[in-house]
Amino acid sequence: MASVPVVPAEVGRAVIDPKSYGTWDPLLDQFDALRAKAPVARVVAPQDEHEPFWLVSGFDEVMKVSKDNATFLNRPKSAVFTLRVGDMLARSITGGSPHLVDSLVAMDAPKHPKLRRLTQDWFMPKNLSKLDGEIRKIANESIDRMLAAGEEGDFIPLVAAPYPLHVVMQILGVPPEDEPKMLFLTQQMFGGQDEDMNKSGIKDLPPEQISQIVAGAVAEFERYFAGLAAERRQNPGEDVATVIANAVIDGEPMSDRDTAGYYIIVASAGHDTTSASSAGAVLALARDPDLFARAKADRTLLPGIVEEAIRWTTPVQHFMRTAARDTELGGQQIAEGDWLMLNYVAANHDPAQFPEPRKFDATRPANRHAAFGAGSHQCLGLHLARLEMRILLDVLLDRVESLELAGSPRRVNSTFVGGFKALPLRWKAA
Repeated sequence: MASVPVVPAEVGRAVIDPKSYGTWDPLLDQFDALRAKAPVARVVAPQDEHEPFWLVSGFDEVMKVSKDNATFLNRPKSAVFTLRVGDMLARSITGGSPHLVDSLVAMDAPKHPKLRRLTQDWFMPKNLSKLDGEIRKIANESIDRMLAAGEEGDFIPLVAAPYPLHVVMQILGVPPEDEPKMLFLTQQMFGGQDEDMNKSGIKDLPPEQISQIVAGAVAEFERYFAGLAAERRQNPGEDVATVIANAVIDGEPMSDRDTAGYYIIVASAGHDTTSASSAGAVLALARDPDLFARAKADRTLLPGIVEEAIRWTTPVQHFMRTAARDTELGGQQIAEGDWLMLNYVAANHDPAQFPEPRKFDATRPANRHAAFGAGSHQCLGLHLARLEMRILLDVLLDRVESLELAGSPRRVNSTFVGGFKALPLRWKAA
């Protein structure tokens, strides 16, 4: 019987270390070396810090798991990597569930498709096309803010963060005055591992404190959306908040926990990931004057730029799955109950699928990346993300004559939702 490939200890530590995703290239080097030997390999916990899991780093293997939602479940274990201390905190708060937020990403069939269908039509291209003018208006206001800052500034707080935030809050039905709160709580929840994002200013917070920051953000989200749901039941509108607040599943009103989880996933994931990919696209344009000039002259390049930016940035960096039965993956025997990490960063940099994967190639053919997932859990907002990015880049190219880096971009230290936290640029208005 062949021995099980075990991930080297230093790689096992790196793949769960938020700083690895902040430094990026050394982590990609480790993925390359590991993937070449074993695209599916076992990570064994040092000193029992976390449950052992299979690291899935090959593109084909990640996609196979993503599409087989009967064999690989989002429950009963956490659908996002967590240390044992985080798992214990979540279970103590929720009364036994490893999921602080009971959202779509933490559900399996038959419940998952029933809840997903509630808002699915909202995020389809036919409906989103009605929002084109409003999104373009928001994009122009965002570039107004950037140009008003002078000829140099940080693209993240000027444009990349507030632009998709405003778009999704308009769709959801959150008033503009509450958008800063939504941004702050999202950064606390997804960026709790990064001192710049969690606002603690303290480097190397212990896992217990990071878990408490995340839990506090979730609790504050739940309080806010309980109020919004109550208001929309009294005064229904034409927004997603109304759909969620008044949802009926199997003849019964949706539970308070499911309602809160639905609001939270739309409000947070609906903008933070698009912010990261938009920053990635603009970074590529700033680094490559030829690409900037070509895109300015030919907007048919924009869909390719958008898709490559999503792959190249990979905002959602992993999800976890649990095997529902004994199975085989990448030549390895996976046992029922085994935990697996689908590492989308590794998959989106698999040279077998993407020649020269670290190169930003706006004309990459058949760019079938893993950033949106696949199968029944494919990203609900993928059409909105593409539309927002295309419109923003179109407006930016109309109104900016030149673009260049004014410093070093910095990535978020986070194992889950990543991207850029600083993108200093210099520009000249058209």
